[in-house]
Amino acid sequence: MNNSDCRGSRREFFARASAIVAIAAGVASRRSAAEAGDDLPRATFSFGLVTYMWGADWDLPTLIEWCAAAKLASVELRTTHKHGVEPALEMAGRKEVAKRFADSPVTLIGLGSDFRFDSLDKEVLAKNVAGTKEFLKLSRDVGSSGVKVKPNDLPKGVPVERTIAQIGAALNELGAFAAELGQQVRLEVHGQCAKLPIIKQIIDIADHKSVAVCWNSNAEDLAGKGLEHNFHLVRARFGATLHVHELEAKNYPYAELFRLLRETKYDGHVLLEASTKPADRAKALVEQREMFERLCGRT
Repeated sequence: MNNSDCRGSRREFFARASAIVAIAAGVASRRSAAEAGDDLPRATFSFGLVTYMWGADWDLPTLIEWCAAAKLASVELRTTHKHGVEPALEMAGRKEVAKRFADSPVTLIGLGSDFRFDSLDKEVLAKNVAGTKEFLKLSRDVGSSGVKVKPNDLPKGVPVERTIAQIGAALNELGAFAAELGQQVRLEVHGQCAKLPIIKQIIDIADHKSVAVCWNSNAEDLAGKGLEHNFHLVRARFGATLHVHELEAKNYPYAELFRLLRETKYDGHVLLEASTKPADRAKALVEQREMFERLCGRT
């Protein structure tokens, strides 16, 4: 394909995306955060998508098209989904994935694996560590910057401290491996380890600079001394991504979370990990992005 063909195809891509936005948008203007007297630092974090349910059955071109149309900045590709970005992908395919994102306004910010490091079986543990390393290599090859992993549970009959130490040691090994590739290992706050004091203990052991926390907006965040206290337990170790769920939820204080992110000048990617089944997912993406902008004081 020559340069003029490439430019033509890109013009068509952006034209189509703009048309979709025009159809899906049409929201009345609102007072800005400045007009409301908001003196917090300007939000420097962006909004994107985890392909959990809303993007699970979209192939890569469709996924990029709809994310661009909704003006989402980034995407985390979760394993096993239709996009097909898996370690079995040959190098030519990996380069094609990287090119598709490079030619679009959407950043491939991460890969979402399902690896975890709590197993009592040493062979299972070793398999999960090895699998994560393959995902880290894939992430580098497709132009992404990191891989999400899980801690995950606290096996019965095993001292909690032993499990925490095992998870932390595995993460440190992966952090060293990731650093050689220019990657980040992102520990999702998940499973029986979802309590922030436990995550704090894990990352105090997993102190490699390439190991980070992926906040997951769980109900457990509000336990104990509350959201702000738990947030600050791990804020210093936040990585390039964190997860939120549907932003209209009444049981999670997203406005407070975004205030904390602004106060601490977080500059990463807030990724929507949606689990509902709207009739029009493309329109729902636009609505979630607009709600995000309101909540973080951009409109």
